[in-house]
Amino acid sequence: MEERIKIVVDDAIPFIEGVFEPYAEVVYRPGKEISRQDVMDADALVIRTRTKCGPELLDGTKVKFIATATIGTDHIDRPYCDSRGIIVRNAAGCNAGGVMNYVFSALYGVASRQGISLDGLSLGIVGVGNVGRRVERMAGTLGFKVLKNDPPRMKVEGADGFCQLDDLLEEADIVTMHVPLDETTRGMCDKGFFSKMKPGAIFINASRGEVVVDQALKDAIPKLGPVILDTWNNEPDIDLDLLGMVDIATPHIAGYSYQGKQNGTAASVRALARFFGFEDLYEFFPKTELLELESIKLDLKGKKQGEVASVLQYNYPIFTDDFMLRMDPGSFEKLRSNYKYRREFYTD
Repeated sequence: MEERIKIVVDDAIPFIEGVFEPYAEVVYRPGKEISRQDVMDADALVIRTRTKCGPELLDGTKVKFIATATIGTDHIDRPYCDSRGIIVRNAAGCNAGGVMNYVFSALYGVASRQGISLDGLSLGIVGVGNVGRRVERMAGTLGFKVLKNDPPRMKVEGADGFCQLDDLLEEADIVTMHVPLDETTRGMCDKGFFSKMKPGAIFINASRGEVVVDQALKDAIPKLGPVILDTWNNEPDIDLDLLGMVDIATPHIAGYSYQGKQNGTAASVRALARFFGFEDLYEFFPKTELLELESIKLDLKGKKQGEVASVLQYNYPIFTDDFMLRMDPGSFEKLRSNYKYRREFYTD
């Protein structure tokens, strides 16, 4: 009888319990607590960002496949894995709809609270990948002038439709970050970055906390307009001074839509299934068990700002998430793990 493989799974990944059990021995552990002892005889890991995969965890283990139910892979030492023949798969684009929802719920919410008119403003997108493209489409629907900066795409596709970062910062009334975290983006939002932004410009970061230099942002806040942060340096031990200075603060849940979590889990299960030959799971997708969480199409084109704000807040009341974090910043990780997923909305 062929020996069953062993899979270690982050126990906070939704919709996955029971999926692999017919094919493998499955061990569930909190992502941050997955240890070398847990993975020593494991063949595969299914993780999120809280599990750091490098030599400290993986040296001497049997692990040959890692699936992360996230878009980013900065928690995985890719050169190390490549050198050991460990295959890594991520869930590219899984949370794009949820993050787009977050950006516009936050933007219209803070504008409504502070009496800011968004009519005729320019929105600068830094990083126009899966998420940035969704933000671009919604921004066009809502009548914003869109500025785009994405050096990798610009190199492949040409300069048409893109602009240099300095030009974007000088022109944009709203700057929203959607870059991956790598050596080119870590700390890119520094003193020089913020000095180039227009006075009163809105700043949104829902990419990775490490793209921002906290002190530079704190120094710039008196000059800027509203600041919206979902991602932070040193999560979950975030800068409490910065928390008190920003206008919307949430615990890294921008992509936590029901559909985003379905997508992330499906991508991980499918990738692992194909690697190990579990044919029945090649097209796996979690069922939507609650009809009220099915995604909904919204008709926002041509509506006035107040109408748009009301519709977006009804579908995603973002200030609830803001309130919960401010009430107890020490519960950052708990708020993420126990988050009540919201449904996505779309316009086309």
